[in-house]
Amino acid sequence: MEPHGPWESPPWEGSSLPGAWSSSALGQAFSQILHQFAGQESRRGKARSAALEDLAALLEAKECDRLFEGSDASLRGMPEMLGQVAKALGKYAAPAEEPEGRGDRHPDVAEKAAAVALLFLKLLRKVEAAKNSLVCPAWKTSLRPLAGPIYVFAVTHSLEQPWTSPRSQEVAGQVLALLLQVTECGSVAGFLHGENEDEKGRFTAIMGLLKPDLNKDSWKNNPATKYVFSWTLQKVTRPWLSQHLERTLPPSLLISDDYQTENKILGVHCLQHIVLNVAVLLCLLDLFPILEKAQHWKGDGARPTTHCDEVLQLILTHMEPEHRLLLRRTYSRNLPAFVKRLGILTVRHLKRLERVIIGYLEVYDGPEEEARLKILETLKLLLQYTWPRVSCRLVVLLKALLKLICDVARDSSLTPECVKSALLEEATDCLILLDRCASGRVKGLLAKIPRSCEDSQVGNCIRRVQQLSEGAPCDTT
Repeated sequence: MEPHGPWESPPWEGSSLPGAWSSSALGQAFSQILHQFAGQESRRGKARSAALEDLAALLEAKECDRLFEGSDASLRGMPEMLGQVAKALGKYAAPAEEPEGRGDRHPDVAEKAAAVALLFLKLLRKVEAAKNSLVCPAWKTSLRPLAGPIYVFAVTHSLEQPWTSPRSQEVAGQVLALLLQVTECGSVAGFLHGENEDEKGRFTAIMGLLKPDLNKDSWKNNPATKYVFSWTLQKVTRPWLSQHLERTLPPSLLISDDYQTENKILGVHCLQHIVLNVAVLLCLLDLFPILEKAQHWKGDGARPTTHCDEVLQLILTHMEPEHRLLLRRTYSRNLPAFVKRLGILTVRHLKRLERVIIGYLEVYDGPEEEARLKILETLKLLLQYTWPRVSCRLVVLLKALLKLICDVARDSSLTPECVKSALLEEATDCLILLDRCASGRVKGLLAKIPRSCEDSQVGNCIRRVQQLSEGAPCDTT
């Protein structure tokens, strides 16, 4: 074994009983192993080999069991250090960038991966033993920094690739299986997005580990990264993938835009998976900033129209004459996101939006009233973003909202009461915003209605508007 850097001997040398190691000596041992992985280039190969032997010996010791118990206050920083060790091991076994046009295999990488996999198996068995022997959940905290790097390593080497061998694939597969067992996940998908609604999953952490190697300057440095990303992406489906669109779309576009056919195909498969598992219109909204990154408004003249403007115009063109309820719900579901993205620039589409909103508020669309609820959400956003242009539309919007409130109050269909309440509440919120945009004129127009109104629900809505409206202009959001 090579000398251990600046230390004369490893910190466990000279101790006849492993159980006699102090916590500080244990921390120094792992710190020294990290130092060996980061040694000078000329000695890095030998130093890393020595580090692997040292780590194997260290993991055999019973003293390491305390790492995952959480009972020793002096070891509280160890999980993070172990996470750094796991990252270093993954980097040590990662395939290097190969010269273009060469299809050589990487026998040395497969050997390194097999050796590292055995170390990860030992480490995970330590966690498993702690989990089975303790009531306290300290092992979960200890596992958190380890899970991501171990997952990336396992996926890198468990698939058939030029840098893997049957042996390295087998032991890497065992690492992945044990990782799922220790984390109590029934599948890779559960590991990534969480086994239930209360779990956040680890997809965000995995993407954080891959991100440095997924930008335009670095994504070809490690030939495994694109495959790990693609394989991982395919495991996350709807509805979970929607919240990760900003993390997954840019690398998919980057890979698909490469001149090599293999990468183009891989990138297109990623994009196809995204489109199939994310609402398409919302997917386009995240794609627009990438397509429009070269457009910069310099303040002179009108802002140029964008792809978002063009798509919203197309949606509104189809929405106006549409009578099929299923399509009306689909269009309405995506409308608020477009208004949010355009903000004050929604004023360009105000006339057409007004016609769509009034037309859709008039039509009952089933027990769940999804279309009308989304249209009311859109109207609220519109009143907030375009309030200076609302005053001239006061009468037509006021009539539409009052008609909706009266229709819902008189509705004797099978619409659930909770849906009716939601419609009345949303419509009332719109009236309050409309009153503020019109400097209190709505409150004046509604003043006499409560006296003559026989319907208690309608009367309650009007009184709420009168009590909460302050007559102040809206602020843009």
